[in-house]
Parts: sequence; structure tokens; C-alpha cells
Amino acid sequence: MAVLKGMYAAEFRYLAAGGPGKAEFGALAPFFAPDVVLVQAEGLPYGGIWRGHEGLERFFLEMGRTWEVFDMVSQEFLATESPVVVRTHIHARARATGRELDFPILQTITIREGRITEVHPFYWDTAAIARACAHVQSAG
Repeated sequence: MAVLKGMYAAEFRYLAAGGPGKAEFGALAPFFAPDVVLVQAEGLPYGGIWRGHEGLERFFLEMGRTWEVFDMVSQEFLATESPVVVRTHIHARARATGRELDFPILQTITIREGRITEVHPFYWDTAAIARACAHVQSAG
């Protein structure tokens, strides 16, 4: 749990400092194994498999391009042994459309030797997120 709480605190500071391009990823890196794997649902604007520290940096860059606001409103640790299960309530505003959403994310997080090795987030409604982030082309 100390690893997760430390990582979430570092992530909060990273995002509060402006995130990708404005803050250093180095403060987050020690919490993740060098070969960490993050699996995001394909239906999301930042969907896919992100590997290693470089992959996580690119993931945060894509998140920053997608969301103007991505606030973790509350968190609940449902299982505290690896894999840890965390339910997070998110309030977000899409950068492309200005649409706001409130939604839960359930994550399974595997920790080995004091570092996060795998993260699998499960979003309540990936289609709603994709719609909120998509530009609507007007006819004409």
C-alpha cells in the first residue's frame, strides 16, 4: 500500500504541476518497474498497451492531450494485496469538446518487489468517454 499511496501522491503532484511537457516524469518513475505494462481499453482515445517508463510518459502525454481536467475525486482500496484493486471516482473535462463527465474507474494493480508491474484500468462506459472526447463534424 505504501507504493500505491506514494505513486498516487506523486501523480497528483505531477498533474498539478502541469503534467506532460511541464512536469518531470522522474518523480513517478521509481514507483514503476522498468518493464511496467499499462493496458488501456482500445475504445479510449488513449487505448492500447503502454510498456516501460517511456510508454508511461507517452501515455501521460496522450492523457494530457485528451483531458483538460482529470481529477481523482475519491479513491477506495478494495483489495490491498497484489493484485490491488482500487476504485476511483473521476471528474474530467475533455480538451477537444469541453464536455464534462463523472465516472468510476476500477483498476487492478500488480506490485512485485516494491514496484508496480502491471496496471489494468476498467472504465464504466468507454463509449461515453469516446463520445465526450470526439469532435462532432457539422454538415455543411
